[in-house]
Amino acid sequence: MRIYEKYFARQIYVAFVFILFAFSGLFFFFDLINELNSVGHGNYKFTYAVLRVALQAPSRLYEIIPVAALIAAIYVFAQMAANSEYTIFRVSGLATGQALRSLLKVGVPIVLLTYLIGEVVGPYTDQLSERVRLEALGSAVSTDFKSGVWVKDTLTKRADGEQATRFVNVGELLPDATITNVRIYEFDSQFRLTNVRLAKSGTFQPPGHWLLKDVTDTELIGVPPPPNQPADALNPVYRAQQTALPEYSLRSELTPQILSVLLVSPDRMSMFNLFRYIQHLSENHQDTQRYEIAIWRKVLYPFAVFVMLVLSLPFAYLHTRAGVVGVKVFGGIMLGMSFQLVNTLFSHVGTLNTWPAPLTAATPGLIYLALGLLGLKWVDRH
Repeated sequence: MRIYEKYFARQIYVAFVFILFAFSGLFFFFDLINELNSVGHGNYKFTYAVLRVALQAPSRLYEIIPVAALIAAIYVFAQMAANSEYTIFRVSGLATGQALRSLLKVGVPIVLLTYLIGEVVGPYTDQLSERVRLEALGSAVSTDFKSGVWVKDTLTKRADGEQATRFVNVGELLPDATITNVRIYEFDSQFRLTNVRLAKSGTFQPPGHWLLKDVTDTELIGVPPPPNQPADALNPVYRAQQTALPEYSLRSELTPQILSVLLVSPDRMSMFNLFRYIQHLSENHQDTQRYEIAIWRKVLYPFAVFVMLVLSLPFAYLHTRAGVVGVKVFGGIMLGMSFQLVNTLFSHVGTLNTWPAPLTAATPGLIYLALGLLGLKWVDRH
């Protein structure tokens, strides 16, 4: 890196770290206040609340990194403009395009940091955070759903070679990935109910089996009509054969990783888990729009750092008479908040209108990138 690039990098990184931890401390305080509503329920003590909020901190950092980069760069360039440092750089031959390329170099480590937190640290600590809360409260994940969690299993081969479809209803998903109050409805290729299987609990056994306990298996066998009488498709007659089993090993494509989608929102899942869950939904011909938008947002969100740095560069061309440093920093905060708002808004609008996921995820960044380039063109001319 050149001397002026090292100077830019040092100033921006110092301000970035300070702003990042200042914002994370502020969000930690607000999240802790919100978590106090649960303190006192079950074994959920204040120490658990602090631990839960601390485990959520990496995801908060992931969300505010682009905004922190924007505010840090605006602060540094506003200070340089106030002290006429950036004017000296321009007189020495620093062109706008050259300054922009140097600024993007400075942003590369921040982009890599965003990917690291968003893909490795954040999803892991979010799941730990949810498990800490659920275990302390003694509750299960699906207590907010009256009928439990419904999942369509992949097509499986029956003993007679016929294709079958399963609909699995999980009453509760415990933090240790144990499922309870399980109901499994199996249909044949013509979507006729052929089997109802009830189990009190189940545990996953790799690579692809669930060990169900206290199982009641009810097989529905079609009864042929009397001779010389046509079968009534609207009023079929079945014979039920019920069997009680202490244990039953069920082969299934469902895994704890797929069910763990209930522990965290799609935006806080890793791209790997999102991709696996999208595959599962696609195999079962279910809607994947929400999760496709989430995975594209995960791919593109770190590059928002570059967009924020482009937006910050025009502030270096605004002299002190155009506004004091504090006003510029406040403008940067408002600009960053508006980006987060538009980014979230486009995700919901894209889901409602079934827009293409890449376009939905990329549009907010492209809008703000265009604003930054237009701002650079305007200040360069004036």
